[in-house]
Amino acid sequence: MHHDNAGFQYDPNDSASPPARAEKAALDLAGSASVKKGTAMATSQPLPMKSVSGKSRDAEADDYDPFDNRELDHPLTNFDALFHMMKASCGSGILAMPQAFFHAGWALGLGGTAAIGFLCTYCVHILIQSEYAICKRRRVPSLNYHEIAREGFLEGPPIFKKLSKVAEYSEHIFLCIYQIGTMSVYTVFVAKSVEAVAEQYGAKLDIRLYMCILLLPLILINYIRNLKYLAPFSSFSLVATIIAFGVVLSYIFKDLPNISTVEPVGEVQNWPLFFGTVIFALEAIGVVVPLGNEMRRPREYLGKFGVLNRGMVPIVMLYVFLGFFGYLKYGSNAMASITLNLPQDEIPAQVVKILIAIAIFGTHPLQCYVVIDIVWGTYLQPRFLKHNHVLFIEYVVRTALVLLAFIFAVAVPNLGPIISLVGALSLSVVGIMLPALIQLSTFWYQTHGLAFKWLLTKNALLAVFAVIGLVSGTYASIVDIIATYA
Repeated sequence: MHHDNAGFQYDPNDSASPPARAEKAALDLAGSASVKKGTAMATSQPLPMKSVSGKSRDAEADDYDPFDNRELDHPLTNFDALFHMMKASCGSGILAMPQAFFHAGWALGLGGTAAIGFLCTYCVHILIQSEYAICKRRRVPSLNYHEIAREGFLEGPPIFKKLSKVAEYSEHIFLCIYQIGTMSVYTVFVAKSVEAVAEQYGAKLDIRLYMCILLLPLILINYIRNLKYLAPFSSFSLVATIIAFGVVLSYIFKDLPNISTVEPVGEVQNWPLFFGTVIFALEAIGVVVPLGNEMRRPREYLGKFGVLNRGMVPIVMLYVFLGFFGYLKYGSNAMASITLNLPQDEIPAQVVKILIAIAIFGTHPLQCYVVIDIVWGTYLQPRFLKHNHVLFIEYVVRTALVLLAFIFAVAVPNLGPIISLVGALSLSVVGIMLPALIQLSTFWYQTHGLAFKWLLTKNALLAVFAVIGLVSGTYASIVDIIATYA
């Protein structure tokens, strides 16, 4: 992304900078990967601004419009942004929706998925609105998510100012947790898909052995430093996903049972698992800031009929559709990936499993790029710039991150609990809590009377809901993991 301010600028073609910093290139790759970008600023220092407060602060910024000061090499059209958003949101998580509906029941699943979709979309709205206000005051064209967190907290009362660095580091930490968790999910997913097909041909191995076989290829593919070389994998992933959906739907609607065969409301203790799975599947908080910042007409991003809403409404409807009918078809037997419910001995089902496994394997390094950008590009690379073997050290870091995700996958080779754990633990924070607290702090001194009471109450409730989702979802997932291997 290109900024006027030199403090924000980086050169994606500079061999000294990590290729993951080519944020626009990551968006062009799409898939589940671009989803989680938004960590490209090299400096963590607060942005300069005159020490004024209240209405005078906004009055001073009235003559500066961030939208008019963005210089983009390749701006996105509304259709481009919509396309990237839908590809980013329709990742492997959608395949877990039937099991999520099993945890909630079909009635609660319908309402709950719609409610979580609305909540995720609303939090994106308030995050982008906060970014715009901060950019006006700082007189900069755009910010990334961790910058919005830091600068937003600096706009608020003293307690928020003291926590500004905590907010910035929290965004990095929980985003890394999410990405490494997603890498673990991908490892388990590929291994289970290969295992399901191999068993039909007499190869019966423990799933952990399949993971060990995958380890070296995973390490090697994550040594690719330039995003453009991963573009074919992203394109293949999209095509494979479309084919898989078509085949899966053909199986779902063959001899569909009556709705009386499934429960309208699931067991209460499983509701947190539903929350964790749905927010893992739906949430794309990391892509929304780069997308908005890269648009040719950014004013059309928000609003009732803006690009964001036009993208999220069909996405939520697709998730509801697959979740409902997948649960209706397979009931309590719905697995963590609906592809694993397909007949083991039928060739079309086997082809789908292999296609999706290859697609997920190919997009694994796109998830790792985000972690590399944070761990290596932001924190470690500046310490080794003068080292004679800086490239070797980068490869060591890449290997360590893949191994970390691999170890977690081997320890818990169960898709369902991992998905809900990763969703509840990380996305409750970066998807709900942080946007709410950022908006509260950003507009603390600019809102008065009943409007302030609404701002405070609404965002406090969002933060409390996020904490409840984090604690209950994490606890339920851990209990499920323990019960599975007890």
